[in-house]
Amino acid sequence: MSESRFQDRTIIVTGAGSGIGRATALRLAREGARVIGVDISRERLQHLESELGPDAATIDGDLSRQLTVDRVMAATRPRVDGLANVAGIMDGFEPTAEITDENWDRVLGVNLTGMMRMTRAVLSLMLERGQGSIVNVGSEAGQRGSAAGTPYTVSKHAVNGFTLSTAFFYTPKGIRCNAVAPGPVATNIEADFRSTHAQERLGPIFQATVPPVAQPDAIAAAIAWLLSDDASDVSGAILPVDGGWAAI
Repeated sequence: MSESRFQDRTIIVTGAGSGIGRATALRLAREGARVIGVDISRERLQHLESELGPDAATIDGDLSRQLTVDRVMAATRPRVDGLANVAGIMDGFEPTAEITDENWDRVLGVNLTGMMRMTRAVLSLMLERGQGSIVNVGSEAGQRGSAAGTPYTVSKHAVNGFTLSTAFFYTPKGIRCNAVAPGPVATNIEADFRSTHAQERLGPIFQATVPPVAQPDAIAAAIAWLLSDDASDVSGAILPVDGGWAAI
């Protein structure tokens, strides 16, 4: 960790109120960044504010709504150097036949649409300066079909495609885009089995293959590296940070 690695840089962190987002925001602040923390919970952000420093800003709101994105960008201008798209929610491990329209729209709205809108918004400022770094939080569920329910799995496969396409179009313009793919992490995201069929199908797989639960700081370290100049030649990577789960 370096206290000056992100000196004079402004970095947006979504989902900053808890878990991986909170750990990422705090690490970036300790390394000199001006952090713009975004979360749906004002209460969680209030606990974070005192630790981020006087130059930081926090915005509460639902990132699947364009109005929230507009508020974030108003607090960020005139420049943004980095974006960590961490905000996300889990499904209830629902298999395809048990998907409800409400849950499908909610999971994809937060995990994919909100990420797209934030990325679209920061690109205009990054393109003006010809530089920037974007890191998306995917999942081991984006590498396989046996790590979550169908809505979450689809959303995280889409995060990978979004990351690769963004990297393809904008790396030549000086803007890098990468993703981390965590395995199980100790966060407050609800991840209960709400399907008997999913429990029967996934339970034995989880017991046999899933590695120990990681702490959010481990994922934050990988995100910070990808955001930094230390990863200046890395773009379009999907980096597993999963305790070796991808190797099983």
